[in-house]
Amino acid sequence: MKSHIISESATLIKALDRLNTLPGGSMTLFAVDESGKLTGSLTDGDIRRGLLAGLGLDAPVARAARHDFKALRPDNAHAVATLRQWRESGITLVPRLDDEGKIQEIIDLHATRTRLPVGAILMAGGKGERLRPLTLNTPKPLLEIEGKAIIDYNIEALAAVGVNDITVTTRYLADQIADHFANPVAGVHVKCVKEENPLGTIGAATLVSLPADGSTIVMNSDLLTTISFEELYLKHAGSRADITIAVVPYQVAVPFAILTLDGERVTGLAEKPSYSYYANAGIYMFRNSVLRTLQPDTRTDATDLIERVIAAGGNVAYYPIKGTWIDVGSPTDFRQAAELMRHHNNLSVN
Repeated sequence: MKSHIISESATLIKALDRLNTLPGGSMTLFAVDESGKLTGSLTDGDIRRGLLAGLGLDAPVARAARHDFKALRPDNAHAVATLRQWRESGITLVPRLDDEGKIQEIIDLHATRTRLPVGAILMAGGKGERLRPLTLNTPKPLLEIEGKAIIDYNIEALAAVGVNDITVTTRYLADQIADHFANPVAGVHVKCVKEENPLGTIGAATLVSLPADGSTIVMNSDLLTTISFEELYLKHAGSRADITIAVVPYQVAVPFAILTLDGERVTGLAEKPSYSYYANAGIYMFRNSVLRTLQPDTRTDATDLIERVIAAGGNVAYYPIKGTWIDVGSPTDFRQAAELMRHHNNLSVN
């Protein structure tokens, strides 16, 4: 962070030298006053325009810096839509300021696309019996696809949108998962909690300490998906939902002519119709207030909790996943996932 900060009283020649030493493509400096308060931003283009306007190389940075800089302040520290707009407009570095206007952090929107104000719980307690013998000695989330554990693809995707409060719930071969996360993954120190008894597909959320406010992503750990967690959050927040369910399209093709009826009278025939539905993708965004209604040491499936919220008149929304989603639940799914990632990696190399 310090390499991008310069005193507003420093000379433009010093600023050019600093810009020349910056790594990567984020060629922006942030000017601060004597107290450390952010006063402007500076690029080589700003310096060039200043020189053309008559400034000398010994002029202070403050004379060429822009004062209409973008920054996250305490009152918009979680402005996900704003960060998205800035990213799409080409801004790569965004300083996060404290109440006094001092830089606390510089967010690189190349590395971290946004900052979602949520935590995440990944369920990893299942035995993966349909994948045996692969899972006899290895928990399913740690099976490797293209040299990387399945669960790590999800950890990396969450880290890329600024989610760094991640807990993995374990049971089967729990020690292996705990050992796997002894070191950070994608810069995140992942926490592990163990179910002593099977708690269903969401009951283990009671093992995680959740704040009263806010929301939490809850998902199966053995998925491969290109879901946009940012869009999921924006849909959840925009809908003011208690729960938002990520879904995938599912089609049922009937290989026969289907009768339409009015009582005992046939009113028509539909030849080999196809019906479209949305299927639960095993990825959710829950308000923490909903998760906190779960009873400790009680087996609860996600569908049970969702149905309770619907019955109580709660607001349950859905978000269709645009892109890849594979539930790695069978040997066929595992081979498909491996082939998909192999293809993706080849495209990245080329």
